[in-house]
Amino acid sequence: MSVAGDFFQFRDGELRRVDVRLSESLTVADSFLVRSGRVRALERHFARFGSSIQDQQTQGELACYFDALKDIIPKQGDWFPRMEYRDQLPLGERLVFRIREAPERSESLTLWTSDEPDPRRQYRIKGPDLSIGQQIRRRANLSGADEAVLLSESGHIADGALSAIVWWRDEVLLGPDDSTNWLPSITRELVFELANQAGYKTATERARPADLAGCEVWSLSSLQGIRYATAWDGIELAPGRFASSFAKRLELLAQPI
Repeated sequence: MSVAGDFFQFRDGELRRVDVRLSESLTVADSFLVRSGRVRALERHFARFGSSIQDQQTQGELACYFDALKDIIPKQGDWFPRMEYRDQLPLGERLVFRIREAPERSESLTLWTSDEPDPRRQYRIKGPDLSIGQQIRRRANLSGADEAVLLSESGHIADGALSAIVWWRDEVLLGPDDSTNWLPSITRELVFELANQAGYKTATERARPADLAGCEVWSLSSLQGIRYATAWDGIELAPGRFASSFAKRLELLAQPI
C-alpha cells in the first residue's frame, strides 16, 4: 500500500482499484477509524456523507457503495479509510473509496490559536475545506503545537483545524454554540450523548480562548477520539480529569463492520 493509500472507484456497482491518484478536488469526504474490523457509528458516517450529495443518480448508488466498501476494509490492523464524492467526475464514477493505514494516535495534544479568522468556505460539509484545515494545522505544527483552533471574526471559538473543540466548566460539558461556524462532528455527538447518559449536563456557549482558563479542554475527531489539551498559548488549563474515562466509554461504542 502506498503512503497515500489505495484508491478504489465505484463503477457499475463495484469498487475497482485505480492505479493513479485522483487529482480532482473533493466535494464531500468522510473518514472513520477501523481497529481490528470494528468502527464507531459507521451508519452515522454514511448518513452524514450521503446528506451532502445532491445528484440523484449518485444518491441511488450509495447503498451499494456502502455495502461494497464494508467488504474491502481490512479486518485486521488499524485503518483510517475515507469515503469521497467528486462532482467533477462523470456521473456513475463520482464515488471513490480510499483505504489508508491509521496515523499515530495520542491521548493529549497542544493547541495554538490561528491568527486569522476562520477561512473555511463550506463549514457545514466535510470535504471541500479539508486542504484548508491541513494547511492551518501545519502552521500550528510550525509553531510547536499539534492542532490549531479556529476563531470567528468576533474572536470566539469555532472549531479545530481538523477536529471539534469542547471543554468542561465544572461538571458541565460545553461546545461552541451556533453563533460560530462549527462542522457537524459525529464524535462530538457521541461524546455529548455519553455525558448525558452518565448524568452530566451538556450545553453550548459563545467563548473566547481566554474564557477557558481553568477548564479541561478536548479536541475530538474520528481518528483520535478524545485528546485533552495540555497547553494552549499560555492559557492555564485544567488537567485531563474526565478524558480517560470518556475515552474508554467511546471505545466501547465500536462495533464489527
